Amino acid sequence: MSRVSADAEPPGAIEAVAVLGEEVRRRLYYAVRAAGRPVSRDEAATAVGISRKLAAFHLDKLTDVGLLRAHFDGIGRRGVGRKPKVYEPAEAAVQVSIPVRRHELLADILVHGLLAEDEHGGARSASLEAARRRGIDVGAAEREKVRPGRLGPERALALAEDVLARNGFEPGRPGRGCVRLHNCPFHPLATAAPELVCGLNHAFLSGMLDGLQAHAVDAVLAPAAGECCVELRHGDG
Repeated sequence: MSRVSADAEPPGAIEAVAVLGEEVRRRLYYAVRAAGRPVSRDEAATAVGISRKLAAFHLDKLTDVGLLRAHFDGIGRRGVGRKPKVYEPAEAAVQVSIPVRRHELLADILVHGLLAEDEHGGARSASLEAARRRGIDVGAAEREKVRPGRLGPERALALAEDVLARNGFEPGRPGRGCVRLHNCPFHPLATAAPELVCGLNHAFLSGMLDGLQAHAVDAVLAPAAGECCVELRHGDG
């Protein structure tokens, strides 16, 4: 099941949380989830004790923000007439975290590292390589989308900023030639195991720069309290 972060993923997370703030709508959502099968408007209305018309209104609101999926049942009522509209939970879960946390990314990197530890002489080395490969994939996908051509230092930093902002790192420019990352998406795990997590973070960001082909920029370990342990610099930074 995918998890939706309000900053880094589809922008409907905030809207979805707001929709669930309405009590009847929230009860309908949980009723559909509990059913374990597609639910019609009549069934949903009966489950929470409201009219069919009101249930239809709230079910469609839940569908609009991506919490439910709607489709028409394959069999019309009594074999004739219009097929009933039914609802079931969407696959995406909604998670809103401020500041952004990306524990699922860290977990994915560690799992791939454990699966490949025999190839790399240990779980730590394999996890670092998994983090680098994931970063390369992220950077290469951005480069394919933007097609920026050859990247000079400032253009490379600006492009990296865009990618990092979407992934919750909260980049900022303390000066020319440097991007400082004000949020660690892996906190508080980075506090519990700083050497491991900061190493993975550094490998991920170095890989991202390689994927972007941002050869004039380096990811440098520069720990600071309350911020990411890595910053991006080019030679004049």
